[in-house]
Amino acid sequence: MDRDSGGLPHPVEPVTPEAPRALRRVIFQQFWRDAAFLHWSVPPEAVAPLLPAGTRPDVMDGTTPVGLIGFGMESLGLGAGPPVPYLGRFPEINVRLYSVDRLGRRGIVFLSLDCPRLLPVLTANAVFGLPYRWASCARHTTAGRIGYSVRPYAPGRRPVSRFGVAIGDPLPQPSAADHFLTARWGLHVRARGRTWYLPNQHRPWPLHSAELLVCDQDLLRRSGLPDGLVDPAAPESVLYSPGVQTRFGLPEALPSERRHR
Repeated sequence: MDRDSGGLPHPVEPVTPEAPRALRRVIFQQFWRDAAFLHWSVPPEAVAPLLPAGTRPDVMDGTTPVGLIGFGMESLGLGAGPPVPYLGRFPEINVRLYSVDRLGRRGIVFLSLDCPRLLPVLTANAVFGLPYRWASCARHTTAGRIGYSVRPYAPGRRPVSRFGVAIGDPLPQPSAADHFLTARWGLHVRARGRTWYLPNQHRPWPLHSAELLVCDQDLLRRSGLPDGLVDPAAPESVLYSPGVQTRFGLPEALPSERRHR
């Protein structure tokens, strides 16, 4: 039994490879292709101040993950409608933390999301409060390899961040740790003075082992993580997936902190 910041006991939902809840209504959908997952383990107290109110770090074996993930966004569409031309296809790179809310729902918290399409950046910032940043992003594919690069659109000289992996064999039975890092059925975000939970649903990730080839980047630092918290060249977990089709449901506001005192 876990306890939230208000001191009330709430069971934390189990880690499952499939979504534990049905969506009441689909508000948008997208396909995530060629996902490269890099993860580091850090002390929960080091990142707890970066999480929105009503959530705390999700912990496994005494630590909580920091994730750097790159993928190709495709077939972005509203509701059950057709994909949006041009604006619905782009590479995206994000830095994320892992969270549990006071209702026991596991999720993720984005520290940054780099995207080369300005309109989706502005929309996600305004509507959902997500920390999207406009940047030049690219996906690089060769035989058995996948990589991502990012250069911020900002004044002054900005370095290019790069990371890439060699794709290994499929994992017929992903481990409990693999599911903990990838099977996330919602995200937590702070917007309009409230913390919100945005649920998602997709089939289980088809996962592959992977080997880090390069991680020359400052995305972790620019996302607000304390300096020296992780060694970019030494992630504890490196995974790859060819991708999944994903649907998102209506956002739900967390119960007010005051109601839990």
